[in-house]
Formats: sequence, structure tokens, C-alpha cells
Amino acid sequence: MHCPFCNAADTKVIDSRLANEGFQVRRRRECADCAERFTTYESAELSLPRVIKSDGNRERFDEGKIRSGLIKALEKRPVESEAIDQAASQITKRLMSEGVREIPSSQIGEWVMDALRELDQVAYVRFASVYRSFQDVSAFQEEVERLIKATATK
Repeated sequence: MHCPFCNAADTKVIDSRLANEGFQVRRRRECADCAERFTTYESAELSLPRVIKSDGNRERFDEGKIRSGLIKALEKRPVESEAIDQAASQITKRLMSEGVREIPSSQIGEWVMDALRELDQVAYVRFASVYRSFQDVSAFQEEVERLIKATATK
């Protein structure tokens, strides 16, 4: 592993531990030349289904996009980054367990909304407003009422 600070090829692993529910290895490294420390994550590269976008295009699944969407929705909300990573990995695991070659992006969007509903209700409404293209305040109100009703039945 090359050092991201000085580009030296010689780095040593100081600490290794499992991360992301055991699906990644987190390694703490130190550069032999500049003595800077940094963290790397190692994970298995899996064959995930292709995502069918709403315009019909197909693209590779990217967990980074899931994480990015969650982070945007949860911006300035009291949710730990570990919970965000866990939600993104659960969505990826769910995708793998489907056992399909292709999946509509709308299905993944619904899973993201499910995760946000559990993490933070304000973030859920934020995401839903963009995802479902709310046109006016009444659409917000309907979604909030649905959320209140769903929360009350738990």
C-alpha cells in the first residue's frame, strides 16, 4: 500500500480489526518514510446486480451512492456515521440476497427510505420530498401524516 502523504511504497500495518459487521477489514497503517498514519479498508469485491435507472439505462451498483444519499438526507441530524455505514451495508446485503441480475433503482430508493425512517424521521421526509418529487406543501403534509400513523401503530 502506497502512503497517501509521500507516495512511499513501504507501509506497515499497526492494527487490524473487522469493520462494517465483519464485511471489511480496517487496517491502521504507518509509513516507514514519513511516519504518517492512515486507515485503509479492505473488502471483497462481489458481483452485484446492475441497477436499472428510471430512463432505462443500466449501471453498476455503487454503495457509495447509497451512503452519499443517506449522508445528504441526514446532514445536520444527530445520527452517528457508524449508523449510516451500517444502513448502507444492510441495503447492500439486502441487494445481494435478492439473487437477481438486475434491479430497478426505485426498489433501492424504497430501501433507502425504509432505512431513513428507522434512523431519523426528519431525514426520511427530506429524502422522500426529493425522491418522490413533492410539488407542494400538501404532499409534505400527507407524507408526515403517513409517518405519524405508521409510528403510532408500532
